[in-house]
Amino acid sequence: MLTARKIKTLAYGACFLTVLYYFGVFTHLFESEFKHHFRYPYDGDIEELVQQLRSNATPKVPPINTYNFRFAKSSSNKCKNVENLRLVFLVKSAPEHFDRRLAIRSSWGFEHRFSDVEIRTVFLLGERSDATSQLKIRKEFESYKDIVQANFTDDYYNNTYKTMMGFTWAARFCPNARFYMFVDDDYYVSTKNLLRFIRNPTAYPNYLEPAKQRKLHQYDFDLDVNVRLYAGFVFVSAPHRHRTSKWYVSLSEYPYDMWPPYVTAGAYVVSREALLDMYYASFYTKHFKFDDIYVGLLAYKCKIEPYHCDQFYFNKLGYNFEDYKYLVATHGYGDPFELVKVWTQQRAKNSA
Repeated sequence: MLTARKIKTLAYGACFLTVLYYFGVFTHLFESEFKHHFRYPYDGDIEELVQQLRSNATPKVPPINTYNFRFAKSSSNKCKNVENLRLVFLVKSAPEHFDRRLAIRSSWGFEHRFSDVEIRTVFLLGERSDATSQLKIRKEFESYKDIVQANFTDDYYNNTYKTMMGFTWAARFCPNARFYMFVDDDYYVSTKNLLRFIRNPTAYPNYLEPAKQRKLHQYDFDLDVNVRLYAGFVFVSAPHRHRTSKWYVSLSEYPYDMWPPYVTAGAYVVSREALLDMYYASFYTKHFKFDDIYVGLLAYKCKIEPYHCDQFYFNKLGYNFEDYKYLVATHGYGDPFELVKVWTQQRAKNSA
């Protein structure tokens, strides 16, 4: 016979087990080990398939995933007739962030910041059902010709679509740039430091020290065009299994105990070779809802190792000149006035 004490103990036990279940403790017990068991559709080596697609040959295996974007606004002439295009900014922006885009155009995204370096900037947007917002975007596009917008709802869990729209746009309309930076519209970026970084990533920023700089000037140094660079702030982390998390992932979505190494999606740079390989790898990589993880999956399947740089900040670095001297990018600049103010101060000190 159940006594009141036993009933109370059973109730507490059930509550405790429910809490453990809710926070994913049991889920972790059923995860597979990433290191030894990782498989992600398409299950096979895709390098040969990627090269076949790049060379316009018919691949041996049909693609399993295709992003059939219809561009409402394509800015398709942005890179036309541009020789020696060094850098393209692909800024992930929300449709209603008009003020942020204006601030970026007049600061780090200004295309004519350096007279001897060709730079282009486009803004990546999804769609809103609000007709007024769409009308404002149309007028903005007519004024600046730098909006790229396709047929998906602009939503946090559609960020992979936005990112792959950027990859698709670059591969289709702007495939000849040396480097591409994907960056959120609430970031401060030092374009000057970014250009320094992509010149010599492994030695940045140490090579800028006066003694080393003099030695470097003896050579015409630049990163080889065939290098597959995928760089920023690199994470090695595990999936969130607790159901309260914004980043919750079930075992059916991803059964492994670790993610592949990935660069935080807020700001990262890829070389042309990396971008094209990763774009074509997406034809053989099942869609995933988180864009940083998906890009990490593409890189892993292409055997591209992410390169970590401490000068990319996924959180906000408090402002002072010395800390920003070699900084490439930092999160936390959703206020357009603050962004322009900091950029103006850094430009005056020749570090923007």
